[in-house]
Amino acid sequence: MKPLSVFVCLTTLLLGSCAPAPSVSAITPPYVDTGIDPNSWVTIPAGSFPYGQHDHMTDVDYDYEIMVTDVTVEQYANFLNEALATGVISVGEYDVEEGETIRQEEGVGGFHPGDPFDGYKHEEEIQAGQYLYMPFTDGLRLSYEGGVFTALPSYVNHPMTLMTWFGANAYCEFQGGRLPTEIEWEKAARGTEIINGHGLPFPWGEEIHGNNANYYSSFDLFEKMFGKLGNTTPVGFYNGQTYLIGDSSYTTLDSASPYGLYDMGGNVWQWMGDDYPDQHYRYMRGGSFYSYEVDLRVWKNNSAAPTYYSPSVGFRCVQDGD
Repeated sequence: MKPLSVFVCLTTLLLGSCAPAPSVSAITPPYVDTGIDPNSWVTIPAGSFPYGQHDHMTDVDYDYEIMVTDVTVEQYANFLNEALATGVISVGEYDVEEGETIRQEEGVGGFHPGDPFDGYKHEEEIQAGQYLYMPFTDGLRLSYEGGVFTALPSYVNHPMTLMTWFGANAYCEFQGGRLPTEIEWEKAARGTEIINGHGLPFPWGEEIHGNNANYYSSFDLFEKMFGKLGNTTPVGFYNGQTYLIGDSSYTTLDSASPYGLYDMGGNVWQWMGDDYPDQHYRYMRGGSFYSYEVDLRVWKNNSAAPTYYSPSVGFRCVQDGD
């Protein structure tokens, strides 16, 4: 059965930026081991925390688990292979709408049961059907040969990017989890601590420095080695290590959140699971390698249609507590 038409948003997503994100396929970085396990999870306990820019005390009355890092390219490749073998996903040509025109795009897709539709002004209906999860496009960090998906060696532990919201949501559900809500994500990012009358503005503290996170002007190791092109860093890269590659070195600050999560600020935006009434957009948190410092503040968010994909958008999953 031919997949239903999908509209892929091609508008610029990156807040504070006036140009499209650079192509990350233009460089091939060396593999860097951060020592952080992307398969690890932490439990966020029930309780209240300061939410939003104005620190409104908000209660989360249940425990939940969340991934310590973003989903990596290797993890997503494993998912694609398992899902393909069980028939959950398919590889083929998808109709992609661009304004008044429709073009064919090859990629991976699967079924989504549809979303509630309120018929609100500018709201687009997301009907049940087959949707694009991941296009076979420039910059993809994995290959597909002989029916097998394989992560590129340089990027096995980098965050997976270039998947739509549908593709991120499908991964989490396949693993028995879901995408986090904005409230769940922010609590995991900033914790419960109040300093000088306010909650933490960044996951690691009150200030931001170039070696706290990967953002537009952080001048991280990859920018030092390859110029100011911009690229993701491996998950958990900012953990206090000094990295040595050839004649280059880079010392990071340990920038984990109060609960021990990495990359909750910078590297890639992270898809959220909220489906708000009267709109079809999905939200993202955390900022990216192509964001300015202001967008790494824990209360900042961004939005796009669920069909959007970008080299600067990734995700992580949560699971409900026992």
